[in-house]
Amino acid sequence: MEQLVIKKLLEERLAPDSVCTDELMSRHTTFRIGGPASVFVTPKSEKDLVTAIEICRSQGAPYFILGNGSNLLVSDQGYDGVVVHIGSDLRDISVEGTEITAKTGAMLSQVAHAALAHGLTGMEFAAGIPGSLGGACMMNAGAYGGEMSQILVGVRALDDKGQIVELAADQLELGYRHSIMMEKQYVVLGARIHLEKGDPEKIQAQMDDLKEKRIAKQPLEYPSAGSTFKRPEGAFAGKLIMDAGLRGFRIGDAMVSEKHCGFVVNAGKATAEDVCGVISHVQQVVMEKYGKELEPEIRFLGFDR
Repeated sequence: MEQLVIKKLLEERLAPDSVCTDELMSRHTTFRIGGPASVFVTPKSEKDLVTAIEICRSQGAPYFILGNGSNLLVSDQGYDGVVVHIGSDLRDISVEGTEITAKTGAMLSQVAHAALAHGLTGMEFAAGIPGSLGGACMMNAGAYGGEMSQILVGVRALDDKGQIVELAADQLELGYRHSIMMEKQYVVLGARIHLEKGDPEKIQAQMDDLKEKRIAKQPLEYPSAGSTFKRPEGAFAGKLIMDAGLRGFRIGDAMVSEKHCGFVVNAGKATAEDVCGVISHVQQVVMEKYGKELEPEIRFLGFDR
């Protein structure tokens, strides 16, 4: 990619301080791993976000939409493309009755606490998920029996033709960690959520209970990208990995968590290569022992995969 050319085009249409080069992605992922992005853009408005994507598409420049980086492993070599980072300028949240409307960069925890503040129940499951609303809609994020498909009314999105469209939830083909938007490379701009009236004390109690479960069962003391593998049919990834004797297996500082084997964690200065090595070994052993294919839940950026 012609780094300076695309940078100049972006700077001409966006605020110059929104654009930089060779930004280390380890600063922007919960894994704390990743080499530099050739160009890194932080739009200050929805208009800027749309403009940045239009420029990338018109120039044929590879680009990646980054939220909180909580489900992402970036190559040690980085990403030879444009990372469009949806940050704090795109986090507005509004509540009207039993509906919440929020921009794509709103953190799920923020939306869940806005629901709590207005006595709305149904989003407690999301209070501890460290991702953004846009990413959560894109992959139908969920936890503890809840998922976005249960509360999502619809989204505003930029489609693959550059048009802003309104899509109802039943048009999104929401499934397990999947939506049609992932396939069509749509970009979520915002979403509407429908909840129910509830008792704030009970809502808070459920949030507290789920928080305690996360602390007790998940390796929150280490950087990670959350649950590393999707749930295989008829089984649980963490149990398969544990039963295969892989608890604590490590390459370099990448390690199968001893607390929850469904997580690969960064136990120090792990590289992306270390993490990929652990993932590959776990997949191989589980397939050999149980005939189960473990599909990564995390996304990979900057790799030849």
